[in-house]
Amino acid sequence: MKRGQMHEVFGRRLFAVSEGEGDPSRETILILHGFPTCSYDWARALPVLAAKRRVVIHDHLGFGLSEKPKEYGYSLFEQAEHAIGLWRKLGIRRGHIIAHDYGTSVATELLALRERGLLPIELASVTLSNGSVLVELAHLRLAQRILRNQTFGKYLARLSSPSFFKRQIRAILAKPEAVSDAELDALFEALAHDDGKERISPLSQYISERYRFRERWFNALCRSDVPLHLLWAKKDPIAVPAIPEKIFASVPEGRAKLTWIDDLGHYPMMEDATRYAELAVRGIDEMVTTSPSKSGAIAGAERSSVSG
Repeated sequence: MKRGQMHEVFGRRLFAVSEGEGDPSRETILILHGFPTCSYDWARALPVLAAKRRVVIHDHLGFGLSEKPKEYGYSLFEQAEHAIGLWRKLGIRRGHIIAHDYGTSVATELLALRERGLLPIELASVTLSNGSVLVELAHLRLAQRILRNQTFGKYLARLSSPSFFKRQIRAILAKPEAVSDAELDALFEALAHDDGKERISPLSQYISERYRFRERWFNALCRSDVPLHLLWAKKDPIAVPAIPEKIFASVPEGRAKLTWIDDLGHYPMMEDATRYAELAVRGIDEMVTTSPSKSGAIAGAERSSVSG
């Protein structure tokens, strides 16, 4: 996204896009993107999301056009800290989180910080989409398992090419034809920018963190009173339906909404940007209008299913 700009946060440069004005009484939408891509995933969805609210999306450190330091831990904890630092710098005090893939773990760390009284941003709602929050239920791809290996992962990353990248992404889409070669070329260019291929394996260690801190993040998600929308594309071969089903069954009754998108895969915001964005906005509007108390419970928690 060429319409964004750089912001210095804790001495590091983060690329961020801020769009939409909307009603100032409506909280900002804060997007957390997935691995190994960047904010460009959301380029076609952004106009719909920004029609009535301000939307802020940034490239996580090590991703896209953000800084990619060589000697760095790239922990999900650090990604959460940088997101908070950016939002505070932009004057955001309250927002609706929409998180996808890798971003869902950043979102659950935000909930863990909130539970401990350490989150300076108020969360109005959280929408999670197609992320392996419960990593033990995920169907990890061979490339993911290799990249996680600190010995062999760096070699696979260095061998990555545009054609290899396209094959890997199209394999996890339900509608491969819906995402153009030009879009995937742009995503690979952002990935490779500033020695980005050298950062793929270190960034892949987030999978190990998902195992190690599973209880911290899942318990925070279950105990939170923040309204939760599980907006899930059902044909995802990685973050399979068992994941949102278990989350939905584990959170307090009346707090969550589960919406299935029956015919899309791992990147629903790319496969059908308008439909995904409309469902996300509708979910936020419903959570706002049906949550009269401070507890944030959603009146009449429900499951629903939509298809193209």
